[in-house]
Amino acid sequence: MKVFVSVDMEGVSGLTDPEEMRAGGRGYERGCELMTGDANAAIRAAFDAGAERVVVTDSHGTGKNLRADLIDERCTLVRGPFKPMRMGEGLDASFDVALYVGYHARAGVERGVLNHTWMGREIQNLYLNGEVAGEIRLMAGYAGSLGVPVGFLAGDRAACEEARDLLGAVETVAVKDGHDRYAAEVIPPVRAQELIYEGVARALNAPDGWKRLALDAPYTMAVEWNSTAIAQSCSLIPGVKPSGPRTTEFTTDDYAEIVGLLGVFATIAGEIGCAGRQYG
Repeated sequence: MKVFVSVDMEGVSGLTDPEEMRAGGRGYERGCELMTGDANAAIRAAFDAGAERVVVTDSHGTGKNLRADLIDERCTLVRGPFKPMRMGEGLDASFDVALYVGYHARAGVERGVLNHTWMGREIQNLYLNGEVAGEIRLMAGYAGSLGVPVGFLAGDRAACEEARDLLGAVETVAVKDGHDRYAAEVIPPVRAQELIYEGVARALNAPDGWKRLALDAPYTMAVEWNSTAIAQSCSLIPGVKPSGPRTTEFTTDDYAEIVGLLGVFATIAGEIGCAGRQYG
């Protein structure tokens, strides 16, 4: 069995503060250790369930958050910024199943801890073939386009509910319950990581519960930005069309182009947002 593990940070056990997500922020180094601990719980369960290979990708920000010196030595780790497929980098059709750890709810979801879609503030809403989409739908869709099902997701309760709404009775573990975007009732990380281990073990021993998200081509991604400047700049990319003062659309038959374009969008939007400061 070949297992892919995508690890984000906002849904990691114990974390609720944006400072803990940002290099140089108060609590960030400890946040990286907790992120690695959650990842290791999933990796250990995968190998105990019979996995022959586990590939882990660091899916948060610059992709330099998982501690390479603390990660389970049996896996391989994909890390670093500007990976072409970002949160899905390293995944291909040879994998049996994808696991998502540390994931969060999409932008605007009530009680979603650190909720957002792809970027912290620049994207108001994102739509995939007319359906509102967060990172869970986007990454499950990418895996599905390769024929790979999703077997497990860990994150805050809102993320778990989003995953089940999308995929049905897929195995999930909620490590915290949001009170607001920046506040939550958290399960202490030691116990949360035990729950992740147990959840992954259950999932990998019951492949009938794995869910493949099969979306029909062509794929149309519409993005509602928080800034006319971002929309205008992104609409200069060949194939991207403006569909309103703050919205852009892109259609393709290749799902990988959706994921790759989001990476380009993030680079452009991040630069404009930082330059614009309070107007970004």
